[in-house]
Amino acid sequence: MTLMLMAGVNHSVISEFIFLGLTNAQDIQLLVFVFSSMFYVASMMGNSLIIFTVAFDPQLHSPMYFLLANLSFIDLGVSCVTSPKMIYDLFRKHKVISFRGCVTQIFFIHVIGGVEMVLLIAMAFDRYVAICKPLHYLTIMCPRMCLFFVVTAWLVGLIHSLVQLAFVVNLPFCGPNVLDSFYCDLPRFIKLACIDTHKLEFMVTANSGFISVGSFIILIISYVIIIITVQKHSSGSSKALSTLSAHISVVVLFFGPLIFVYTWPSPSIYLDKFLALFDTVITPFLNSVIYTFRNQEMKMAMKRVCRQLLSYRKIS
Repeated sequence: MTLMLMAGVNHSVISEFIFLGLTNAQDIQLLVFVFSSMFYVASMMGNSLIIFTVAFDPQLHSPMYFLLANLSFIDLGVSCVTSPKMIYDLFRKHKVISFRGCVTQIFFIHVIGGVEMVLLIAMAFDRYVAICKPLHYLTIMCPRMCLFFVVTAWLVGLIHSLVQLAFVVNLPFCGPNVLDSFYCDLPRFIKLACIDTHKLEFMVTANSGFISVGSFIILIISYVIIIITVQKHSSGSSKALSTLSAHISVVVLFFGPLIFVYTWPSPSIYLDKFLALFDTVITPFLNSVIYTFRNQEMKMAMKRVCRQLLSYRKIS
């Protein structure tokens, strides 16, 4: 069967891939189903609420919350790319995904990953300017700069994903077609090709690993500089440290599993699946919780928006 894919033609006899899923134990499947469904719904509601609150509360029309709303939008994408399919497949014996579906999933996973990396760097820069150069904050973090960050994030995400797929889109696949996972990603996808892919696996892993580790180091250095600056100024330090702790928590939650998956030479299958589940299901939910409950201004804004909605319903 000949499949037209992206930039070229992939001559392959495989039309679908089979997932082995998370586990075959029914009691564990039920537990994963309940918790994954809860986290998925909570993540969708939490991140949607953040976007809605930032959009409709004038007091949150600032660069920090503009970037936060964009991060929440990306977290919605993280939840939607893999979670629904994984939850749907939990009790199915034949867990399949089409060849096109697999490539599409890989494409969006890497787009979203690239965008989120740049957004986290942009948010670190925003906090650096706010704390280290407060008098120039509105001048530096102007609407044009915020738009620049968002456009750059999407360009980096798209370029990163397309470069990754350019290496693998024309690989021949003639069997086997079994992926010991619950979603498609490049490392296991490449290993199923009918040719020797050791160099290609190294290239793809080095690409994603270098970007992940490099971005993480930049963010850690940035936050160390910010924390040192905050400690030098006692006024407002508690509020600033609370905000920074929320940002650092999100950075660790995002980059921890990512760096492990792409830099650890021989990860355990079970650990790899747990980290993937954590990264795709739990992290988007935790991000919304961290930015909501660790931010007094956001909590007050959500209360105002909820009161406005309730009063509007009463009037109508």
